[in-house]
Amino acid sequence: MLATLGDRISRIFRAVVPDPFVIAVLLTLLVLGLAWWRVDANAPEGVGPFDSFVQVIGFWSDPSNGIWKFLGFGMQMCLILVTGFTLAESPPVNRLLTRLADVPRSGRSAVALVAVVSCSLSLINWGFGLIGGALFATFVGRAMSKRGIHAPMPILAAAAYMSLMVWHGGLSGTAPLKVTTPAQIADVLPEGVILEPIPLSRTILSPLNMVITFGLVAIAATVLFLLVHKDTIDPKQVAESSHAPRASHSRTPPSDSDRSILVKLLEDSPIINMCLAAMIGIWAWKFYVPDSGGIAQSGIMRLSPDEVNLTMLMLGLILHGTPRRFLSSVERAAGSCGGIILQFPLYAGIMGMMHASGLTAWIADGIASIGTRSTLPALTCVSAGVVNLFVPSGGGQWAVQGPIVVKSAVDAGADVPTMVMALSYGDQLTNMLQPFWALPLLAITGVRARDMVGYSAIVMVIAFVWVIGCLLVAGML
Repeated sequence: MLATLGDRISRIFRAVVPDPFVIAVLLTLLVLGLAWWRVDANAPEGVGPFDSFVQVIGFWSDPSNGIWKFLGFGMQMCLILVTGFTLAESPPVNRLLTRLADVPRSGRSAVALVAVVSCSLSLINWGFGLIGGALFATFVGRAMSKRGIHAPMPILAAAAYMSLMVWHGGLSGTAPLKVTTPAQIADVLPEGVILEPIPLSRTILSPLNMVITFGLVAIAATVLFLLVHKDTIDPKQVAESSHAPRASHSRTPPSDSDRSILVKLLEDSPIINMCLAAMIGIWAWKFYVPDSGGIAQSGIMRLSPDEVNLTMLMLGLILHGTPRRFLSSVERAAGSCGGIILQFPLYAGIMGMMHASGLTAWIADGIASIGTRSTLPALTCVSAGVVNLFVPSGGGQWAVQGPIVVKSAVDAGADVPTMVMALSYGDQLTNMLQPFWALPLLAITGVRARDMVGYSAIVMVIAFVWVIGCLLVAGML
């Protein structure tokens, strides 16, 4: 029954959901109109509607906080995609993923396994979860296809995307990490409000987060398990819908006759790769292995996309062995970065208009103002989910909504750590509707957003019920 419902909803989404680029443009136009309305409504006397419109365009095109704000961020995402792709294409990892992908004996167990693995990786670091889950989904899809087992790639991709439904409750969650020290709190704390640093034991490592997060993993695996039909189909039919990581824009390696002996020595020898990997290895030793203090002082507790990329680059260099093999894999991966390169600036512009016009604060503050001490965490979660559709960046959302969350918690006497996590949950849950973070995953799996989002939306609805219920109970304690 649930599998049939999932198919119907997926067909609806396939029919009505456009390409992610079109969604990004439509969201840009929508936010442009809303921001124009807000700016014009608050404009001083003598400032006309056209002047307000030009001002909003200025917010959008601002080189510091507008359309170009995500240039560095976009490069990080491209490198996460490329380094993760090349790592998975290396012979040792390829063999490991292939063996693990052979474990499931049914389409249902395959989808559940992808969801659990992806979520587990994401709790360590969201980059590992997103790329590792996407790559694992392709290997599972390939293994199921060879056996003629029904495990459609869109559902496998949705299972991999579950990693972004739990990430903010993991060790790389932006909001809880931003309230651990006085310096980080000062970045977002409203003037006149004093807040003591909040240790991770009260946010990420709290019993509430443990219950909610592991509940989300169980919900994701169970619901997706039930969305897959029990019956099997012809292997050829499955193969048509299963995609391996796509190879595009790759060049044909030069023939040996075109290369001198020196070039052959440099390109086909592991010396170059090992030299660069050794340099990164020295950094990794200093970063990951603390002089004292145990794992609490290790770099594992403060991973960012930069450290993830450098680590994966080192592993890729080592496991591919030679520059020629490594660069060939890089070129196959780089062709999949087009969506990231084109759409990240659009979302940066959306975030710039939302923030500068006061639209984000107006939406979040409006929802928070109707809450009580017991209902405020749940309402904050809902408002964060709405804001995330327009500002799909955990760091960006915390910057614009964090001050409102902290101040409203203090004013209402609500538990601040719970409020911080409530924002985190809302941010991650509506990722299941927002294709922004799915871009690297879609590029790797070859699945279109419209084919996947119907399944992830079903999980999101059930997950929202779970999270809101837990927050309401926590608010009454």
